[in-house]
Amino acid sequence: MPDALTSRWNMVDSQVRTADVTDLRLIEAMRATPREAFLPESQKALAYLDRDIALDGEDNVYLIKPMVLGRLLQAADIEPTDRVLVTGGAAGYAAALAGRLGAEVVAVCANDKVAAASRSALEASGLSNITVTAGEAGQGDAARGPYDVIVLHGATEVVPQALYDQIKPGGRLVGVFAQSVPSRATLVTRSEADFGARTLFDAAAPVLPGLKRLPGFTF
Repeated sequence: MPDALTSRWNMVDSQVRTADVTDLRLIEAMRATPREAFLPESQKALAYLDRDIALDGEDNVYLIKPMVLGRLLQAADIEPTDRVLVTGGAAGYAAALAGRLGAEVVAVCANDKVAAASRSALEASGLSNITVTAGEAGQGDAARGPYDVIVLHGATEVVPQALYDQIKPGGRLVGVFAQSVPSRATLVTRSEADFGARTLFDAAAPVLPGLKRLPGFTF
C-alpha cells in the first residue's frame, strides 16, 4: 500500500493535472499539503480517493473532490498579495492550499468542532496566515472582508448575495452553482458597478447547508 506522500503525488498527477490544472504554484501547493490531516483518524485512508468525502460524525460536511477544488482554485487565480475567503463545510484543506498561494486567508468551517480540527491541522502544517472561524457558508465573514478572492467549498442552489457583497471591486468568487442541470463551476467577478458570471466547466459538489433552494422556488 503506498504511503501518504506517494498517494498525494499520485492524486495530483492522475486526478488534478489530467483535468487541465497547469498552474505550477497550485500543483506544488497540492503536493505539499497533506489532505489526510484534515480528516478524522478513521478516514485518513480515504484522503486521496477521487470523490467527495463526508466527514464521520458530521451532518453534510465534506471535503470536495481534489479535481474540482484544483480547477476552482486555478480559476480563482490567487495572487501572492490576495486576501482570500474560503467558506463551506470542511474548509481547512482548501484554506491550506489558498494560504500557500495568497497573503492572508479566512476559513469559515461548518461548526466549532470542524473549525478546531482544521485549526489544529493548519498549525501543524506551519501555515500562520490563516484565520479559522465557524459559521454558515453563505454568510462568509463580512467583518474581516472584503476579499480579493472568495472560494465556495461546495455548491450553492441560490445566488449567495451575502458573499457577493464581500468581494472587493476587481475581485472574484469561484464555486459550483447548482441552479440548473448539470451544475456548473462558475467564476463571478465584481466591477465597481456590477457583477458578471462565466461558466467554467460542468461540476458536481455537495450543496452546502444554508445555500439550498427553498421548496417551491424556481429560477
